Amino acid sequence: MADVPLIWQLAKLVVSIGLVLGLGAVAVRVSPRVAGLLAGYPLGTALALFFIGLEISPVFATQSAVHTLAGFTATLALGGGYLLCGRQEGLKGVLSGIAGGLAAWLLVGWGLSQFDFTRLRGTLVTLAAIFVFSWLYRRVPEARVGAAGVFSWSALAFRAALATVMIFIITALAHVVPAAWAGTLAAFPVTMLPFLLILHATHGAAPAATVIKHYPMGLGSLLSYTLCVSLTYEPWGLALGTLAGFAVATLWLMGWMRVQLWWASRRLAAQANT
Repeated sequence: MADVPLIWQLAKLVVSIGLVLGLGAVAVRVSPRVAGLLAGYPLGTALALFFIGLEISPVFATQSAVHTLAGFTATLALGGGYLLCGRQEGLKGVLSGIAGGLAAWLLVGWGLSQFDFTRLRGTLVTLAAIFVFSWLYRRVPEARVGAAGVFSWSALAFRAALATVMIFIITALAHVVPAAWAGTLAAFPVTMLPFLLILHATHGAAPAATVIKHYPMGLGSLLSYTLCVSLTYEPWGLALGTLAGFAVATLWLMGWMRVQLWWASRRLAAQANT
């Protein structure tokens, strides 16, 4: 592993904590709709791929991003493993959910690392996984909770600390593993997993299961971001490539939210006419 300049490590620390706390604070103060929008933002993946490119090379980050497109399938498997094993309440349920989720992530991640993915194949694999997991989760009951406890300042601080630790681990491992594994690591749910743990610990297994149920359909922004940076990192550089990725992810999220609002209004209209 090459020595990483101290200034880059400090930048990684400040940016990771600042983005998680900043976006979380906006979600708390503005509205639940904005909170939902920001929950689907490609924050962890963006940080991981950017610092992989900065510390190693944009070429390696581009190769990793191609494998990240397929690596989101391992992230979906993590959610499935957590759902199966984390059915109990309290700390025991959280710990068993983490164990099951990580085991599923490692197994699927290892399987994905055996293949040489292209952008198209990686995207198609994850799209197929989104369909499969959405179908498997169709009977998971819905559970709603308020924002209190989930978006509190103490919860945000925990999320920021845990996300920062995971970013450091992912970027450190990227120095010693092939691009295939670095890409799979970059797909790890750095911001979603801490949120899931807080929700499970404070509100129980049912709300955590609801988050996992809806997670597959929220992967569109992550796929859009990763596909964009895999195309722009080399010709445009890390900074412009990252900005382009966030622009594409934001457009996708705004479009997806409009589709959801349109679909909800149609359902209400249909119910009113019956």
